[in-house]
Amino acid sequence: MVRTESTMLALGTKAPDFKLLEPKTGSLVSLADFKDHAALLVIFMCNHCPYVKHIGKELGLFIHNYRAKGLATVGINANDVENYPDDSPEKMVDEIKIQGYSFPYLYDESQKVAQAYKAACTPDFFLFDKNRKLVYRGQFDDSRPGNSVSVTGKDLKIAVETTLKGESLIGEQLPSVGCNIKWKPGNAPSY
Repeated sequence: MVRTESTMLALGTKAPDFKLLEPKTGSLVSLADFKDHAALLVIFMCNHCPYVKHIGKELGLFIHNYRAKGLATVGINANDVENYPDDSPEKMVDEIKIQGYSFPYLYDESQKVAQAYKAACTPDFFLFDKNRKLVYRGQFDDSRPGNSVSVTGKDLKIAVETTLKGESLIGEQLPSVGCNIKWKPGNAPSY
């Protein structure tokens, strides 16, 4: 694994469109499917990354708790499954059950959606307001595998609560840290 930080996409960026396969149901899910929600959280993640596994259970609870308050969430796996078969769509279905994810977990086979979001690592969090403008990109919290800091989701919690109130976020946003996205040969972006 290569420790990588998020690119910190410019705040105010409009959410790039997507239409991706949800392996559990076999249906296509798009950005438009979330138009009635007060906020949208897009998470680039995968099955095998120790950083994602480290926060998995707490992330599942976090999303469950904020859904009723108006937060829509979608997870996107953009890893090269030919070279990383643990991230295959079939294993994504297993991971949903293991971690208790209650949100669509989509497969970005072409990796174009990850490139459009300038996603760099797993996990990589992008929070959009009701107008689908980027208001937060950064870490879940300070916890990392092996650092003995409890997983709380405190950074993302502040961002979500502030956004759901319709208020502007203030203060520094710290980049997410995780494994690099496993790009297919020739797909690695320049960012």
